[in-house]
Amino acid sequence: MDWRERISVDPGIRFGKACVGGTRIAVADVLGWLSAGMTAEEIVAEYPPITR
Repeated sequence: MDWRERISVDPGIRFGKACVGGTRIAVADVLGWLSAGMTAEEIVAEYPPITR
């Protein structure tokens, strides 16, 4: 899978931060949650717009 199909950058959304495609959820936020100990399953359950 090409990452460009899953990640979007739009200057009008979250100040141009890389976001999960089709959402306003920043990639940096997801990485922060993972580094804080959340599992991928927990993130998907907490934020339904994100899929595996």
